[in-house]
Amino acid sequence: MNVCIPVNEPQHGASPVCAHFGSAPAFLIVNTEVGTYQTVVTGGQHMCGAIGTLQSAHVESVIVGGIGMGALNRLAAAGIQVFAAQHATVDENLAALKAGQLPLMSLDGACAHHGHGHGHGQGHGCGERS
Repeated sequence: MNVCIPVNEPQHGASPVCAHFGSAPAFLIVNTEVGTYQTVVTGGQHMCGAIGTLQSAHVESVIVGGIGMGALNRLAAAGIQVFAAQHATVDENLAALKAGQLPLMSLDGACAHHGHGHGHGQGHGCGERS
């Protein structure tokens, strides 16, 4: 399965999970079956472009520290599950996903507005904006 985790600095499994999907400078796409890591630099692309990139990479799930309602809805419409990060690093969250310990992100857990701090997930590395 291909899993995408927004990160500030791609350091494979040791990468800290970015605080917010929409402000991540890079996505780390992990093939959990073979253990490969692929970095996709977002380059500030519009959210529709980012979701298209994830679809092209056959991503089935995303693990996020925070995400806006619009992006959450677009990912759901694309058939991509969104899980709430519960740990600081990529590998810790992947282990929790494999163990069935990551909750699905709900609309109630999504960020409703810009500029607020995130109380969910492990917001490390990217700043606190939507």
